[in-house]
Amino acid sequence: MIYIELLIAAILILLNGLLAMSELAVVSARRSKLKTMVDDGSRGAEAALALADEPGRFLSTVQIGITLVGILAGAFSGATLGARLGVALIDAGVPQQFAEPIAYGSVVAVITYFSLIIGELVPKQIALRNAEAVAAAVAPAMSTLARIASPLVWLLDVSGTAVLRLLGGQEEGESKVTAEEIKALIGEAETSGALEPRARDMIGGVMRLSTRSVQAIMTPRHDVDSIDLTLEAPAILAVVRRSIHALFPAFEGSDDSIVGIVHAKDLLDSYIENGRADPRRIVRPAPIVLETMNALDGLDTLKDSPVPMMLVQDEYGHFVGIVTPADILKAIAGAFHTGEGPAEPDAVQRDDGSWLISGSMPADEMAELLSIRIQPTHDYHTAAGMILTAMRRLPQVGDAVDVEGWRFEVMDMDGRRIDKMLATRRSPVHRAVRKRS
Repeated sequence: MIYIELLIAAILILLNGLLAMSELAVVSARRSKLKTMVDDGSRGAEAALALADEPGRFLSTVQIGITLVGILAGAFSGATLGARLGVALIDAGVPQQFAEPIAYGSVVAVITYFSLIIGELVPKQIALRNAEAVAAAVAPAMSTLARIASPLVWLLDVSGTAVLRLLGGQEEGESKVTAEEIKALIGEAETSGALEPRARDMIGGVMRLSTRSVQAIMTPRHDVDSIDLTLEAPAILAVVRRSIHALFPAFEGSDDSIVGIVHAKDLLDSYIENGRADPRRIVRPAPIVLETMNALDGLDTLKDSPVPMMLVQDEYGHFVGIVTPADILKAIAGAFHTGEGPAEPDAVQRDDGSWLISGSMPADEMAELLSIRIQPTHDYHTAAGMILTAMRRLPQVGDAVDVEGWRFEVMDMDGRRIDKMLATRRSPVHRAVRKRS
């Protein structure tokens, strides 16, 4: 008889563990992976998704089961096992006034221990290690249990919602995945070997692209080789001959008077056929976009463009730069060899831990590299722009400014542009103190 009673106690503990494991598995399972399993024909994953869509109903079902099992386990252990152990202690010569408390206390302690280990901790660890598979395995049984207990589940779900409203809680909204969560998942995938570091960097580039404007990815006006259509043909050919590019923004007199794009091949074809070329006749139209346009919207515009180039202007109608497929690819995958020497990295770490940073490095990439925060409303797009904003003046070589625990020292200027700067992490004991006026 004692073996049957022990078996019943063990079954109750295992049942509690199954319920605890089911609860954590369904709650922790990733919806994206469950949907993939559904596409592969998993009925269990489909049931798990249905449970996850109604968390109040599911949690009520689990709680009913755990509560009933706990009550039964406590009552059974006290009424049967405790009584048997008490009789055994009395037969062994222990006084009755001590035997019963010792017996009941010992049984409760042992049942509690195994309930924690077998009924809680181990099942939950199993659920965390493979949440989706466990959820798919237990979901059909949990769905059946929810249907059986549906009246009581409905009552508990409604009662819980009412209490939540009284406490000021809001209705549950649609689960949203944040950018930080996506980055964390990508980091986990790289750590586990499921994703290569290069792939992670490119995914990060795509995510950054969605938050950038066209101005942040364009080739600025002063770096663009353009053609003045008012010049004589030899002068125009000289510009084309000096450049490594094939497409040239064409303007008349002022580079704010952009009329389109001239393709070097069209010039060559015209000379081959006619012995001369009139650049005005071979100008191609190109889309003109505002610098504030979202980069992804700009990508869509570029894909529909008759030429692989967009002309960018500011709100005043001034020409400020161009965007080509190479600019988009650079924003995602980094700089490429252009024929003017090897691609120079935007940031190089030195032996002392400091970073030599290019002024043209995108500000968000530098912020991610150095783990610093930038204001969401910032109106700069490059590392140089961030430093100029912090300094509030045009710097000279050797000038420095502290930002978010880093000291940025201007190392090289290209005219009035910051070309290179050195970022050195400052020790907390050397924080600059602003004097009060």
